[in-house]
Amino acid sequence: MHIHILGICGTFMGGIAAIAKALGHKVTGSDANVYPPMSTQLEQLGIELTQGWDPAQLEPAPDLVIIGNALSRGNTAVEHVLNTNLRYTSGPQWLAEQVLHDRWVLAVSGTHGKTTTSTMLAWILDYAGLKPGFLIGGIPQNFDCSARLGESPFFVIEADEYDTAFFDKRSKFVHYRPRTLVINNLEYDHADIFPDLAAIQRQFHHLLRMVPANGLVLAPEDTPAVKQTLDMGCWSERQSYGSAWQAELLTADGSRFALYYQQQKLGELSWQLSGQHNVDNAVMAIAAARHAGVPVAIALEALARFVAPKRRMEIKADIADIRVYDDFAHHPTAISTTLQGIRNKVGGKRVLAVLEPRSNTMRMGVHQAALPLALALADQVYLYEPANANWSLDALARSLAPKASLSRDIDALVQLLADQAMPGDSIVIMSNGGFGGIHDKLIKALTAKWEQT
Repeated sequence: MHIHILGICGTFMGGIAAIAKALGHKVTGSDANVYPPMSTQLEQLGIELTQGWDPAQLEPAPDLVIIGNALSRGNTAVEHVLNTNLRYTSGPQWLAEQVLHDRWVLAVSGTHGKTTTSTMLAWILDYAGLKPGFLIGGIPQNFDCSARLGESPFFVIEADEYDTAFFDKRSKFVHYRPRTLVINNLEYDHADIFPDLAAIQRQFHHLLRMVPANGLVLAPEDTPAVKQTLDMGCWSERQSYGSAWQAELLTADGSRFALYYQQQKLGELSWQLSGQHNVDNAVMAIAAARHAGVPVAIALEALARFVAPKRRMEIKADIADIRVYDDFAHHPTAISTTLQGIRNKVGGKRVLAVLEPRSNTMRMGVHQAALPLALALADQVYLYEPANANWSLDALARSLAPKASLSRDIDALVQLLADQAMPGDSIVIMSNGGFGGIHDKLIKALTAKWEQT
């Protein structure tokens, strides 16, 4: 079968392409921007790529078109698909029908921590010899790919609550029908498609309705929004983190902790990651893997060898004892937990927070009132206002004075950071996008400065 994918260069759709290729299909695809590293990965798989939306790419007609959720009515390729009555579907729907229908699906959902937890879970299963399939919305470092078909019944998927496609406004995860479901947390996000938290909870309720009675739902004990959702209906076994599962920090930064199940100590973990949020992610991954038959001791061994996915407090450089981190945080809670983690790690040394409010929700200004508290643990805050922001960051900068500065030019921001950074500092750059190449620009500027001294 010839499958053409519109919007192929996103991490999720690129994963769909890789899995379709592994199933033996001819796969082609297109996107608005075709560039490395995803283009390189796809081309190495033998997938022909087209830049742009010229309908000519759909001639001769493929057997099926998979349309990504970034595409909408008015797109020339989409209009051609509709006008010529080509068969089309969404990535999640295709995955459900062609891959997941006969698998043991382990789905990781929640507002925060999906990528990290699903990567941990896939790694634990792989370390245990189970050779799972997986589709992860990030770049794992324990694997050489973000998606694979796998060689066992187990399939780990990052279960995103964002909508499916222009023709299917249900959350992606409604298609996955998991046997093991992790709900890490639940907060308001994606203001571009959800009017309020209740609308998100409704989608999670739809997801819960599909978990079988002999499946397992793992959720935190003390999160009101999750409890409200579970109270709407849950027909499966439940285990809670904070009650059945517990973790005791043995170091303040979470780099070593003890794990308990039903008040019995199961072991300790010393690992490369830090932060309470990563401890939480680890407990959920261990519990989910246990449901699939992996002993806890093996899971702990696996996580001792775990490397966080890229852009999850990824250290990009250490220049003159100035560390530059790249983090995906784009929600006040994630910003707060990221800064708490680095604060616990460095103690009284300076933490410089650099924030680009880039997500749709952030650009709409939905969370602006929560940002001062989220950024409270930083010694200095550097705000960047993108040109497409729907609100001015001036008030936020004033509320954080005197420790905050506001820039609307990335090069000027880089220069300011290079001028003010001192040995011992940790610079945490937070954005869910490329941030105008700020990481490489800053590393270059710091290198030039400190090589001259």
